[in-house]
Amino acid sequence: MEKKRIRIIVAYDGTNYHGWQLQENGITIEAELNRCLTELLGEEIRVIGASRTDAGVHALGNIAVFDTVNRMPAGKISYALNQRLPEDIRIQKSEEVPSDWHPRHCASRKTYEYRIYRGIFPMPVKRLYSYFVYTPLDVGRMREAAAYLEGEHDFRSFCQTGAQVESTVRMLYSVWVEEQDSDLVIRVCGNGFLYNMVRILAGTLVEVGQGKREPESMAEILAALDRGAAGPTAPAHGLTLIKYEFFGKND
Repeated sequence: MEKKRIRIIVAYDGTNYHGWQLQENGITIEAELNRCLTELLGEEIRVIGASRTDAGVHALGNIAVFDTVNRMPAGKISYALNQRLPEDIRIQKSEEVPSDWHPRHCASRKTYEYRIYRGIFPMPVKRLYSYFVYTPLDVGRMREAAAYLEGEHDFRSFCQTGAQVESTVRMLYSVWVEEQDSDLVIRVCGNGFLYNMVRILAGTLVEVGQGKREPESMAEILAALDRGAAGPTAPAHGLTLIKYEFFGKND
């Protein structure tokens, strides 16, 4: 039977998972998708994800593909799969794509949001989805610092030590700091991200907002090419993958 390739848009609350990628010592988003798709379609399914989010990170629109010989219409798979998945994972859309389409082999933009809750005391309903900061943050200083990060740079200083990558050069199309009532949202759009990159950016911008660093120090941090020059890695639970945008053909 002829195989077809299905693309799914996956939303999840990452609180109870050890990230996206398969792990020997914990449950993951990828493992749950493989398990439920295999049960649903009656064949061994292994999904290929676009972004391997870390433990505790959330997503509104991660992307994955898989091949199947099952005759179930592509658009119906999302409905059937959602009946089997845990309630903290939901497929937003399923569709057939060309057999050679690969989420990591075509030009794309992805957008992350890092959410900070500002208050005197923590807010329990926000504890799983935002980083609580009780010290005052100067939003103007943070926006000034964020502007240094836009464009193409070597982001080695904002990459977790030990990450195995061919290049640490990335393009950030926009880095914006927005106030939403008691929340402060750092929204970052780029062509790709290094390991823990957005969380390190967020941790460094928080230090700028607290007055521990000057906004112009961001240029010095980039030039240092040293993880030790940047600020701390902000907690995972404040981070959400918002969306993927694909353009062009596979490389």
